[in-house]
Amino acid sequence: MSIDQIAAEALRLPPQQRAILAESLWESLTDPFKIPAAPDDAETVALAVERDRELDSGQVQPVSHEEMMARLRR
Repeated sequence: MSIDQIAAEALRLPPQQRAILAESLWESLTDPFKIPAAPDDAETVALAVERDRELDSGQVQPVSHEEMMARLRR
Protein backbone atom coordinates (compact mmCIF):
# COMPACT_ATOMS: atom_id res chain seq x y z
CA MET A 1 0.00 0.00 0.00
CA SER A 2 1.38 3.44 -0.89
CA ILE A 3 1.70 6.40 1.46
CA ASP A 4 -1.06 8.16 -0.49
CA GLN A 5 -3.38 5.20 0.02
CA ILE A 6 -2.56 5.00 3.72
CA ALA A 7 -3.12 8.74 4.12
CA ALA A 8 -6.47 8.55 2.33
CA GLU A 9 -7.58 5.76 4.66
CA ALA A 10 -6.30 7.56 7.75
CA LEU A 11 -8.19 10.72 6.80
CA ARG A 12 -11.43 8.73 6.89
CA LEU A 13 -10.93 8.06 10.61
CA PRO A 14 -12.77 10.17 13.20
CA PRO A 15 -10.69 13.09 14.54
CA GLN A 16 -9.80 11.44 17.85
CA GLN A 17 -8.53 8.31 16.13
CA ARG A 18 -6.51 10.42 13.66
CA ALA A 19 -4.94 12.24 16.61
CA ILE A 20 -4.02 8.93 18.26
CA LEU A 21 -2.53 7.68 14.99
CA ALA A 22 -0.56 10.90 14.48
CA GLU A 23 0.80 10.75 18.01
CA SER A 24 1.77 7.11 17.58
CA LEU A 25 3.60 7.83 14.32
CA TRP A 26 5.35 10.87 15.80
CA GLU A 27 6.49 8.95 18.87
CA SER A 28 7.77 6.10 16.70
CA LEU A 29 10.54 8.40 15.45
CA THR A 30 13.70 8.21 17.53
CA ASP A 31 14.18 11.98 17.49
CA PRO A 32 11.99 13.64 14.88
CA PHE A 33 13.86 16.93 15.20
CA LYS A 34 17.16 15.32 14.20
CA ILE A 35 15.97 13.59 11.04
CA PRO A 36 18.24 14.89 8.27
CA ALA A 37 16.66 16.65 5.34
CA ALA A 38 16.96 15.00 1.97
CA PRO A 39 19.88 16.41 -0.03
CA ASP A 40 17.47 17.90 -2.58
CA ASP A 41 15.66 19.84 0.17
CA ALA A 42 18.29 22.62 0.33
CA GLU A 43 15.74 25.29 -0.60
CA THR A 44 13.35 24.10 2.10
CA VAL A 45 16.11 24.04 4.71
CA ALA A 46 17.22 27.54 3.69
CA LEU A 47 13.65 28.82 4.06
CA ALA A 48 13.33 27.22 7.50
CA VAL A 49 16.61 28.79 8.62
CA GLU A 50 15.43 32.19 7.35
CA ARG A 51 12.08 31.84 9.17
CA ASP A 52 13.94 30.91 12.36
CA ARG A 53 16.15 33.99 11.99
CA GLU A 54 13.06 36.18 11.51
CA LEU A 55 11.50 34.79 14.68
CA ASP A 56 14.71 35.19 16.69
CA SER A 57 15.15 38.79 15.55
CA GLY A 58 11.54 39.71 16.35
CA GLN A 59 10.93 40.64 12.72
CA VAL A 60 7.87 38.37 12.74
CA GLN A 61 5.68 37.15 15.56
CA PRO A 62 4.70 33.49 15.96
CA VAL A 63 1.06 32.43 16.02
CA SER A 64 -0.43 29.41 17.71
CA HIS A 65 -1.56 26.40 15.73
CA GLU A 66 -5.16 27.27 16.58
CA GLU A 67 -4.76 30.83 15.24
CA MET A 68 -3.08 29.60 12.08
CA MET A 69 -5.86 27.10 11.42
CA ALA A 70 -8.51 29.77 12.05
CA ARG A 71 -6.81 32.08 9.55
CA LEU A 72 -6.63 29.31 6.95
CA ARG A 73 -10.35 28.58 7.33
CA ARG A 74 -11.33 32.20 6.56
